[in-house]
Amino acid sequence: MSEPTIVDRIPSEIIEDGILFPPSDLLSDEPPLESDLHRDQIELLIRTLKLWWQERQNFYASGNLTIYYSPKQKKSEEFRSPDFFVVLGTEKRDRNSWVVWHEDGKYPNVIVEILSDSTAAVDRGLKKQIYQDTFRTPDYFWFDPVTLEFQGFHLVEGKYQPITPTPEGKLWSQQLELYLGVYEGKLRYFTTDNHLIPTPEEKAQQAETRAQQAQAEVNRLREILLAQGIDPDHI
Repeated sequence: MSEPTIVDRIPSEIIEDGILFPPSDLLSDEPPLESDLHRDQIELLIRTLKLWWQERQNFYASGNLTIYYSPKQKKSEEFRSPDFFVVLGTEKRDRNSWVVWHEDGKYPNVIVEILSDSTAAVDRGLKKQIYQDTFRTPDYFWFDPVTLEFQGFHLVEGKYQPITPTPEGKLWSQQLELYLGVYEGKLRYFTTDNHLIPTPEEKAQQAETRAQQAQAEVNRLREILLAQGIDPDHI
């Protein structure tokens, strides 16, 4: 029996006009993150936005995931992997990677890169150029979790223009309709009226605090009634 060819071993691809078209479920091809700071920051952005938009079904938020965008639809060329990105107007579901030619040609609406000593130059230079000229991503930000350097850009007539910070140093994302700003050393989201958007853990703690306050008020009223000789359980 003859040895199978490479095409035989990849049944999900399609060959058309001499071009090998890969499947739509390409796996992400990302190296490990550089530090706990990087991983924690990326997860914080993803989890917080998903909680804030939990009722929405028309977006995809992910991080450290490969975006394949080759005009020839080849996995081996033209791919980038933003630390965090959001695509609007798409189906909310899990993916192994973002394959532009299987996603109606959509690129991210928002990208955040987490700077490090080894990536900062590329994030400020080559990636910024690609996100501006090829991705046409409207909002691009970078953040250094060590130095707390934070900058943002909005696409204006095809060119990135710096986003003017608020007096508190927050930057407005037109695509998310939220502010981004540094809070306790982390990049966080803020509402238009400057309220910090809670993480899942913070939201759970807030709910527990409200429950405790409500119970304390019930106990206070019981004490008042008992002091007046009234049994609150028989009212």
